[in-house]
Formats: sequence, C-alpha cells, structure tokens
Amino acid sequence: MTTAGGVPAGLFRRLDLQVQRRLDGPLAGEHRGLRLGPGSESEELARYQPGDDVRRIDWNVTARALEPQVWRTRADQALDTWVLLDETASMAFGTAGDPGLEKGELADRLAAAVGLLTDGPGNRLGVVSFGADGLTWTRPVAGRVAARRLLRRAGHPSNRPRGGVPPVGLAGALDALVRRHRRPGLRVVVADLLDPTGRVERPFDWEAPLRRLAARHEVVVLEVLDPRELELPDVGGVVLLDPETGRRRDVFTGDARLRARYAAAAAAQRGAVAAAARSCGAGHVRLRTDGDWVADLARAVRSRRTRPAALPARRSGQRRRAR
Repeated sequence: MTTAGGVPAGLFRRLDLQVQRRLDGPLAGEHRGLRLGPGSESEELARYQPGDDVRRIDWNVTARALEPQVWRTRADQALDTWVLLDETASMAFGTAGDPGLEKGELADRLAAAVGLLTDGPGNRLGVVSFGADGLTWTRPVAGRVAARRLLRRAGHPSNRPRGGVPPVGLAGALDALVRRHRRPGLRVVVADLLDPTGRVERPFDWEAPLRRLAARHEVVVLEVLDPRELELPDVGGVVLLDPETGRRRDVFTGDARLRARYAAAAAAQRGAVAAAARSCGAGHVRLRTDGDWVADLARAVRSRRTRPAALPARRSGQRRRAR
C-alpha cells in the first residue's frame, strides 16, 4: 500500500528503525529500558521476594544457593522520537526525480517514513522545524498520525521555504533540541547540511551540538541532496543565486576545468559532512532527489539491524547479567 506522497506504508511497517540505546520514561513499550521492571528480557538474578513471578525462578541457581533465586527483567519502554526538519530556503531546490520534487518535499517524505518506521505501542513522534520563521515545535503524536500530517503538507505551496537567512540555523536548532527534550530516545535530523556562509571545511558549527545530542540519544542524520549540488551541467553562462543570502554570481559552465573543480570541491565537502556526522556518534544516510529514496532508506534501516548494540556501561554496584 502507498500513502499520499508516494510513501510505501506497507514496506516501512514491515521494518523498524532499530534503537540500540536504552530508554527511560513512564510508558511501557517495546524497547529496552534503563530500569528493572515489567519486560521480556531477563536482566539479573535476585533473591525471591513475595509477589515475584514464580515462572522466572532459576531452579539451577536456586539449588546451588539453597534459597529461591528469580530473574528480574529490564523494563520495556516506549520510544520518544523527535525529527529536526530543515525548512531553510536552500531546501526549495530540485532539478531531478519526480515532477516537482524538491529537497523540502523529499524531507517531508523522509520524516513521514520515520513516523511509520517508529510507530508502535506507546511510541510518539514530534517534529521541530527551523527556517525563516525560526523554530516551530509540533506536539508529539503517534507515528502514523505524524506521517499523515507530514504527507498532507508535502509539496503544498504554503509550505514552500522562504528566502532569507534563518534566525536559527542548524546549530541553534540542535542546541534547542538538546535542552528541551532530555529523556533518552531517538533523534532524526533531516537537512541538506549546507552552511549559509559557504563554509565547506571542518569543523562545522553544528558538530558540537550534534555531539551533545548523540551523547544522550540515538541520532540519525538524513542528508538530502540534489544532483546539481554535486556537479554543474554544461549549459553555458548561468546566474547562480543564493536564496538565503541573496548573493549572485555569473558562471560559465562551458569551462570543463571549472566543472571539474566544482565537482571535486563538492565531493570533498560532502565527504567532510559525512565524516563530521559519524565522528559525533550519529548514523548518516545520504538521500538524493534523483534516486530511489525508498530503497535507499530501507537498505539503511536493514543495515542497522546487523550492527552490534553498544550498551552503556553499568553503574558500580549493579550485578552483571549471567546466563
């Protein structure tokens, strides 16, 4: 089944965006929690207390200890997901792919796909966008509800990003997300990661806040690109306009050496962006307006399943799990 906006709901509902970090919160769900409590995964042995589930008694250990020993479980928690959505003027750009598909519309579809991937009992997804109007926060709702809302607005003329330098850039938006929602969960950044000042080398101003965000949450960066940002076509003289700063430049694209230098510089920039995201402890996926973003995203989700879970170190005094 395909929802409005071209998102294959059936495919994404068969997948899940695996979260390796342990979570915390008041709601029961399907993900590993930080504390002991009702759950499905045995965590540690303890002396039996009245009220414990007798089905979890380990009779082998009980025979050696000469007193009943029961497995305590790790609580299963609901997943708290926030999507940070880039709505700056640079997202109103698209030269390939579906008719009328721009980076901003692709970003909306990706955010909707995240809603379908994380939909589950007790799970909630909120969206915070940054652009010409500053930061806009959307109340967390069930993933499938958030997906429908994002798909309804995708491609709508009123949601087209406006020009001008945004009052809050990516670094500021990440900082706000770090401060406002601290409960461990999943954070997904959907942006083109283009610096409005034209900076192409590390360190980028968003690296430090992204590192702070990844220290507490599971973070995935979905980088949105258009092919014309990676290489120039041979179309003669053109005028390039920066929609955020208003700067203009005349370029003669018939110069083969110019096109080669541009392609090399663009490749170096994207490589630096990918390295920066990974060095901050975030997952990184690159998606293009001229590619099969559905297959690319599904492939990235499947690859996360094969990676070993990196569990946080236990506090001193806690017993090690024994099997």
